[in-house]
Amino acid sequence: MQTDPSSPVEPSSPVEPSSSVELVETPPAMSGRFTVRNPHGLHARPAARLVQEVRRLAADVELVNLTTGAGPEPGSSMIRVAVLGAAQGHEVEVRARTQEAVDAVVALAERGFDESFETPHEPAADQEPATSAGGPRGASPGVVLGPARRLVSAPLEVSEAGGTPEEESGRLDVALAAARGEVEATHRALRQTPEAEIFEAHLALLDDDSLLGRARALVAEGRSAAAAWTDAVAEVHDEWAALDDPYLRERAADVDAVGEQVLRSITGVAPAAMPAAGVLLADDLTPAEAAALDLDLVQGVVLAAGSPTSHAAILARARDVPLVVGAGDLARTAPDGATVALDGSTGEVHVDPSDEVRRDFERRAEAEREQRRTALDAAQRPAATTDGVTVVVGANLGSVADAELARASGADKAGLVRTELLFLGRDDAPGEDEQATTYAAVAAALDRRVTLRTLDVGGDKPLPYVAAPAEDNPFLGVRGVRLSLRHPDLLRTQLAAMARVADDADVEVMVPMVAVPAEMDAVRALLPEGSSLRLGMMVEVPSAALKLPALAAHVDFVSIGTNDLTQYAVAAERGNPGVAELGDPLDPGVLQLVERVVAAGLPTGVCGEAAADPAGVPLLLGLGVRELSVAPPAVPRVKALVRTLDTASCAALAREALTLPDAAAVRRLVAGS
Repeated sequence: MQTDPSSPVEPSSPVEPSSSVELVETPPAMSGRFTVRNPHGLHARPAARLVQEVRRLAADVELVNLTTGAGPEPGSSMIRVAVLGAAQGHEVEVRARTQEAVDAVVALAERGFDESFETPHEPAADQEPATSAGGPRGASPGVVLGPARRLVSAPLEVSEAGGTPEEESGRLDVALAAARGEVEATHRALRQTPEAEIFEAHLALLDDDSLLGRARALVAEGRSAAAAWTDAVAEVHDEWAALDDPYLRERAADVDAVGEQVLRSITGVAPAAMPAAGVLLADDLTPAEAAALDLDLVQGVVLAAGSPTSHAAILARARDVPLVVGAGDLARTAPDGATVALDGSTGEVHVDPSDEVRRDFERRAEAEREQRRTALDAAQRPAATTDGVTVVVGANLGSVADAELARASGADKAGLVRTELLFLGRDDAPGEDEQATTYAAVAAALDRRVTLRTLDVGGDKPLPYVAAPAEDNPFLGVRGVRLSLRHPDLLRTQLAAMARVADDADVEVMVPMVAVPAEMDAVRALLPEGSSLRLGMMVEVPSAALKLPALAAHVDFVSIGTNDLTQYAVAAERGNPGVAELGDPLDPGVLQLVERVVAAGLPTGVCGEAAADPAGVPLLLGLGVRELSVAPPAVPRVKALVRTLDTASCAALAREALTLPDAAAVRRLVAGS
């Protein structure tokens, strides 16, 4: 880093991008430079992170795009930052009154504004949504027969008529507060996922003086709240839509989304919803839409695009909503009201089925309903195979509410508690007392053994208050235990909180992303003196699965995270619909890794999506797994399935599956067994 107080840079002179950072003191301000690393430039989400940092610093920061000459623009406004049009490779100058502020912004830029570069972004407005390769695929089990429905909403009508400026200003403030509350609720629900970044950007827009100031000025001139807000949003939309970079232009959709949400609050028009009970058909669903589905109306979902491993699919499974993805034109062209038959296990979809197919689906749906009733009635009993082998069926939890649902669903334990919920979406780390209180509440709500996973974040799920290096591939970088060990005080505090809870509850600790024995030894060394906590590890790294005998002396138990283990083993990112068929945990190569883990002789569970897969359960039991952990609503169904199996037949099935060429062949084998 170089300092040159005599050579300020003229913002109007474009320069060639550089990867170095150069600080320049230009009285009375300090300045520095960075090169934009983010593939889509300073669009809404990284801009929102920048604004968050500037506001945390309480500093006056200005930015200039040295490559294009745009600016200066205030760093406290996401809208103005986006207007810079800073694309990947552009060089940007930071100006502030203090060196601390300059250094903080430059450091944030060097780590890519904490954006996950591996997260699939939404398609362009004029781009045809991708369809999962291989046609329709089951993504959440369930058999449904019902009328085709689509999300609809009443038109938004903007009237110039209104009350006094004071009344309209109050109306605008109430609508902004309501919209902010809705976005915050969605953000909290999704803060374990990369999609949470979208709602961080929306929150930043709802607090942006550039947008709010325009709307309030128009209200003061006598415009109605609805008209003033509409015009202010349109002005920002037009600015963003005029940017040179096509991806940045498309981010005007973020402005439109926020604008519509506030306008609906002003006018009292409800958001898009199902008009009546039936099967929802759509191109795709955002995680927020999947989380907000009205379960009184949505009997099932068929998506034209999507992937069984997408966050929308995970949310559908967690909410027990039958889902088929990758249906293409079948979902796009089916007439409203047409009868749709779907099977979320097999991926079958029929529009206006024949009488024969209809009767078949009606029989299957009724049989499934009866199975669900029977499963729920028996959910509190242990699950044992027909030959008397007991299988522990636990639940994956993220909150006290999850724990309460898991207990009602008959979960035998919490096989995984995602403690990162406490750490994400905030400006500082939770202290020992806050953590201990939360973990104790989860344990008390479930009243059974609880497996707390240590912090599982990193380059793909960054924490703003933990310094992390910029990474081209964060899924293969400093995440999980790797990040925790780089911040031992953070991990030491978490382990201390867990040990406190273990004094009064049945608690054990599990460590994510372990690759070598030294990592487990380092974690154990940070346990409070005298602690007797059982310490286990997640098996997600293929090399760890293959050399587990060398790790066995360092851990008390293991849990296989089939989601990450699969994507690492088959080199197929789990959220990418283009490789969805490859990213199947029933791939024989993945099953061979599971076999190797079980052979090490440690208590072994599975907490990934495969544990709830009807085709996966018999294979896992056949490989010797005796503990499964699934979403709370799936517990009764998995227990019921276990009770229909015998381990000898499962073992024979698993042995044959290991010899097959791909996951599709494995699924055919299980279906025919």
